[in-house]
Amino acid sequence: GNIQKAQAVSLASSNMAAAEPIRVCITGAGGQIAYSLLFAIARGDVFGPQQELYLSLLDVAPVMEVLSGVVMELDDCAFPLLKGVQITSEPNVAFRDCDAAFLVGAMPRKDGMERKDLLAANVKIFKEQGKSLDSVAKKTVKVLVVGNPANTNCLVAAHFAPSIPKSQFTCLTQLDLNRAKAQIGARVGVNATQVKNAIIWGNHSTTQYPDVSHAYVVNKDGTRTPVYKAVNNDAYLRGEFVQTVQKRGGAVIKARKLSSAMSAAKACCDHMRTWWFGTAEGEFTSMGIISDGSYGVPVGLCYSYPVSIKNHEISIVQGLPIDDFSRKMMDTSSDELREEYELAMQIVSQ
Repeated sequence: GNIQKAQAVSLASSNMAAAEPIRVCITGAGGQIAYSLLFAIARGDVFGPQQELYLSLLDVAPVMEVLSGVVMELDDCAFPLLKGVQITSEPNVAFRDCDAAFLVGAMPRKDGMERKDLLAANVKIFKEQGKSLDSVAKKTVKVLVVGNPANTNCLVAAHFAPSIPKSQFTCLTQLDLNRAKAQIGARVGVNATQVKNAIIWGNHSTTQYPDVSHAYVVNKDGTRTPVYKAVNNDAYLRGEFVQTVQKRGGAVIKARKLSSAMSAAKACCDHMRTWWFGTAEGEFTSMGIISDGSYGVPVGLCYSYPVSIKNHEISIVQGLPIDDFSRKMMDTSSDELREEYELAMQIVSQ
């Protein structure tokens, strides 16, 4: 029996290895986040230890020389799963037949820059990339927008890719989720992975709402304790905890003099891997997705929701009770997103 089992396993793994290589595109590929992200993807951390892949690296023309160095390093890693790498400054080349796209590149905020100016620069980038995805990517492409303002950039890209279902466009709030779980884990004295079903609602900005009212801690013996009970300090969970997560990105910049890169790359991996392989039964994650009106959020905004995933399909977790505090926090974020979206659409129509 064991021999047959072993044969079945080796057959299954050789079948998996025989799966078509996938095409993965990363934009802003010469930047800090991509540097960590490329390593993780090529190693198999995202699409699995059997899935061969091609990497397509997009960045602006002046960065091509830097990218050629990154390609040398990828070659020198001698990754078993990496079938090939291309570098380009042309979105239509980068996105061709792509299965997954990490849209990391964006115009960073410079000192003294108005939010409106930042938005204008990014709308232009994501309009172009949306159009390219629309014309050359697979219609099943999984798009993860990371470059800020991520929610609105995601909406703009989706708007300009009408032939790709809106369900294929997401933005990253997994970094906020990981930050929230890490804070709770540290507070309660458990590993962050033992904190389940925390939620990030809304915009990936300082109005986001990290919500642990539905979250629980898995204890050593497998029992569960609700986070509110485990922490036993409601004022902290509605005050300092929320603000720490909202402002964590700024705290990293202040200390490191650079924005979060390693943790952002790890979050990108978590987000895409969960989309690829699904959530565990009874567990959910958070993603910025295009709203269907659930939980009173205006239809069409890109808003972070609790979601479960099965067979690559993202579903909003329905029926969670929302108290007054949560409602107020959720509305503040959707108001901000509505303003951002209206501004973006004005810019687009100019």
